[in-house]
Amino acid sequence: MAAKQERQSKVVVGADGSEQSKAAVEWAAAEAVRRGVPLRIVHGLGMPLIVSAYGGPERFQPTSEISEQADGVLVAAKELVEKVQPSVTVETVTALEEAPLALIRQSHPHDLLVVGSRGLGSVASLFVGSVSIRVAAQAPCPVVVVPSENGEPTTTKLGSLVVGVDDSKNARRALNLAVDLASETGGELTVVNSWEVPFPYDPVAMTAAGYQPQDDIFEKNSEALVTELLDEVMEDRGEDTDIEVSIVRAQANPVDALLGAAVEADAIVVGSRGRGSVRGLLLGSVSQGVLHRSRVPVVVLPKHAEEDD
Repeated sequence: MAAKQERQSKVVVGADGSEQSKAAVEWAAAEAVRRGVPLRIVHGLGMPLIVSAYGGPERFQPTSEISEQADGVLVAAKELVEKVQPSVTVETVTALEEAPLALIRQSHPHDLLVVGSRGLGSVASLFVGSVSIRVAAQAPCPVVVVPSENGEPTTTKLGSLVVGVDDSKNARRALNLAVDLASETGGELTVVNSWEVPFPYDPVAMTAAGYQPQDDIFEKNSEALVTELLDEVMEDRGEDTDIEVSIVRAQANPVDALLGAAVEADAIVVGSRGRGSVRGLLLGSVSQGVLHRSRVPVVVLPKHAEEDD
């Protein structure tokens, strides 16, 4: 029996005709070029479920008008790709499910899933779109949430990335992902580790009493942590990884530290500690904080997305 053919990885993007989804499609097309893979554009109809006493739940079939509208959304998205990245192979999918479920079902562990952000990027609206949050919490692969300005992504480049790390397993996986992304362009990667002093103390009094200053302890622990993480990630890659790595260590809230380091960056990479379940659609607090405030695309590695083989 012939061996089962391995599925080619793809960049998957959601399209609904909105300005935010157009920005996501444009970013996804640029990433498909960088990876040399097809782009799959998905439109979810959100048809309601019919529950029968004599069978399982089924969804309403779309009317011809709804089908025509869906076709129009996908045709417009495909034409945008042909305009900005004409070399990309494009697939289009119309799904009966609501957008988050359709995108999750159309994605696989080695894909990259891209969605637009409907967040307003202000203190008055600390919510990324519900599609973005649910997909980023539950997807089987990394998810990119793309902010937009006037229907265009703030950037489609990946020349400069920022990744946040700590001593968790998810942070190690996020660093691996960030190195992979930076390697696509031979770009720059900034590794950020930050800490907050857990209790108030008098540094002068503690030093006088013979204690080592807390700032020195945290600084040394941070240096050791980041060095160990980078050594682990780079060791298996040999000398083929051609990226420039810099390190930022700071006493600051993790969200503030990441956003501060990413002022001139093209994307931020974060690992998620969210539960990714129906009762836990929220991501980890750092992931959410960065998503709510970032002006550049944010790459989220869901907690339960499959690890690299």
